[in-house]
Amino acid sequence: MPVTTTTPRRNPWLALLGFVTVVAVVGLVGALAATSAREIYGRLHQPSWAAPAELFGPMWTVMYLLIAFAGWWYWRTDGETGAYAAYGIGLLLNLLWTPLFFAGRSTTLALIDVVALDFVVFVTVVLFARRSRVAAVLLVPYLGWLAYATALNSAVVVLN
Repeated sequence: MPVTTTTPRRNPWLALLGFVTVVAVVGLVGALAATSAREIYGRLHQPSWAAPAELFGPMWTVMYLLIAFAGWWYWRTDGETGAYAAYGIGLLLNLLWTPLFFAGRSTTLALIDVVALDFVVFVTVVLFARRSRVAAVLLVPYLGWLAYATALNSAVVVLN
């Protein structure tokens, strides 16, 4: 009698919910750490090209959705653990930035964090691209936004 094994079916929608939830927690921690962000941001000397404070909430919402969808899309490829490790480290570094910058009022430590985040997200894009161009491309706007955030954080360190 032949032995058959069944592969459990993974529910992609439940997985998407998991990715959205994890990324939402990162965003929530940032939001909680930034309760006085508007006041702090307004007191800092900023470059002329600094975005208005009202832009950051909507932009981060879009970025967080892209991050969640990128992770989920990559998950659908049964991707490598190294890419997931980079993705997770990126989420952790993202989670740390807002508490460092606003709650901790350490723009220099926040700058170190965001530079590391830039590198990790770039590595994640490269690793995701090996299995899924879609997953990698979903992270490109995030990488661009991080480049802007890094430049802005650098300018704030220099000007303050």
